[in-house]
Amino acid sequence: MALKQYLAQKLEQRLSPQQIQLMKLLQVPTMELDQRIKQEIEENPALEEGAEEKEEDEYDNDDDYDKDDVNDKDDDADFDISAYIDEDGSDYKTKANNTSKDDEERVIPLSGEQSFQEKMTEQLHLLDMDETQFMIADTIIGNIDESGYLNRELDAIVDDLAFSANIITTEKDVEEVLIIIQDLDPAGVGARDLKECLLIQINRKQDGDITKYTAKIILEQFFDEFTKKHYDKISKKLEIEDQDLKEAVAEILKLNPKPGGSMKESSKNHQQIIPDFMITEFEGRLELTLNGRNAPELKVSRDYEQMLRTYAEGAKTSKSDKDALQFVKQKLDGAKWFIDAIKQRQNTLLLTMNAIMNYQKEYFLTGDETNFKPMILKDIAEIVSLDISTISRVANSKYVQTGYGIFSLKYFFSESLSTDSGEEVSTREVKKILSEAIEGEKKKRPLTDEKLADLLREKGYNIARRTVAKYREQLNIPVARLRKEL
Repeated sequence: MALKQYLAQKLEQRLSPQQIQLMKLLQVPTMELDQRIKQEIEENPALEEGAEEKEEDEYDNDDDYDKDDVNDKDDDADFDISAYIDEDGSDYKTKANNTSKDDEERVIPLSGEQSFQEKMTEQLHLLDMDETQFMIADTIIGNIDESGYLNRELDAIVDDLAFSANIITTEKDVEEVLIIIQDLDPAGVGARDLKECLLIQINRKQDGDITKYTAKIILEQFFDEFTKKHYDKISKKLEIEDQDLKEAVAEILKLNPKPGGSMKESSKNHQQIIPDFMITEFEGRLELTLNGRNAPELKVSRDYEQMLRTYAEGAKTSKSDKDALQFVKQKLDGAKWFIDAIKQRQNTLLLTMNAIMNYQKEYFLTGDETNFKPMILKDIAEIVSLDISTISRVANSKYVQTGYGIFSLKYFFSESLSTDSGEEVSTREVKKILSEAIEGEKKKRPLTDEKLADLLREKGYNIARRTVAKYREQLNIPVARLRKEL
């Protein structure tokens, strides 16, 4: 088949660079917006931070300067200078100055501590070990995961030492060093499974106490029964009273199943959440405000506007001035586009959050989760006449401060469920009732999923057992057998 060239017309929809920029800005939370604005200011010298100076333009009273003459001389450039120059001195402010000049802005520093492995290695230097043992210990620590467990087989560590460090050793030697590591802090580190981890910790606590001794026997001989909460079997085989068993189990529950986790949490930098919106209640009325803390005042550079005039005068005769004119024009376009995008972002955020606030008005007034109305992205999109994807971008990584705490916007979206009377209720309301029922159950005989489904049916919620199980898992609540207590 021969190749042919032909012309064809087709209609397609594409996003402009400005629309793409707006979509990206909508997804950015307040904490990151400040960095995004600073990045734009660094890349575009025509964009400046600060309030617009309300000054009379130096060219307004200049008889020798006529903008119409400049436009006539620059017909080839095909643009209007007046579109790039802000004659009325208007500006767009993204935040209000609510602080006094005497207020002192304080920044809370975040501390970065040593990693889990680094703290373990520090303890190694305090031990009396030869060079070979130290290399083995260092390799073992490098293979301990963030929870504090050694998930690598000892024979694999022997191979690693032979190939990477040219150290010939045996599994017995590695295990001897591992036992030394298991004596380090935190207690339980270096264990190969949960049982070994708990036994290391309970052995350190042995001080002749009968309860701790019973806890040790349970872990050594009845670990499977303990994990499955078959307490009747344990008490029968050990021939102990329920109260003694209860005290021993309570001692086991004090142990840390993830010894490395506590050290990991202490070394992690926690980022503070700054809400994007604030909702306050005043005499039964809700008031919504947008947090503009990290959106500084922006303006187009006056210097670049003056440069535009200067280069426009010589663009007709000088090629270098014409190239400079196009560069200045491009930077001014970018600055105006960015300011407009920030403005549209703020307007879209307010419009969307206002719709959410009015939709969930009963909850924001009372703070009661049972007053949640079923709400999906489509509901809000129809109210504000925006696309569902836009609402999704607004809800992403955004937070609102209410009188009942700080919540993610995604928290307020939930599916609907029909009651026996045909009323549409939020699944969050059902989860709240389910959570309260489990909190009030008798722990000796916790409610099964089937009984929970029956309880909800009595309240008018026609829910299947598998749906109850799904909601329970979403609430991170274990099955009835694992909720059992003595």
